[in-house]
Amino acid sequence: MTHPDPVTTDWRGDTLRHVRGLIREALPGVQESVKWAKPTSPGVPVWEHAGILCTGESYARAVKLTFPRGASLPDPAGLFNASLDGKVRRAIDLHEGAALDDTAFRDLIRAAAAANEQAQAARKRR
Repeated sequence: MTHPDPVTTDWRGDTLRHVRGLIREALPGVQESVKWAKPTSPGVPVWEHAGILCTGESYARAVKLTFPRGASLPDPAGLFNASLDGKVRRAIDLHEGAALDDTAFRDLIRAAAAANEQAQAARKRR
């Protein structure tokens, strides 16, 4: 599927490209699409495996990676630093110049995929 690339050409674009590479390393064959495009926005990159793993939104001061099942995921490296009050989702805000623990992030992606697979299997058993 061809879609417009919502990745910008500044530090936010570099950050999203780096994250995209880590996600593909962690989960070869991951499905990537762009959702919620509108005339004022090219859309949001969304990575899926048995459901949404995470989304990547660019804001003026941060790239926000939101995990819909983040509250239930193990995060021993403490990557989640945003949306911590929610009961279900969690996010990682990456600011310009911030370093991401690549190994911990790949582990988080794998954990999100496993959580989605478990939820999908549970729905099928019903």
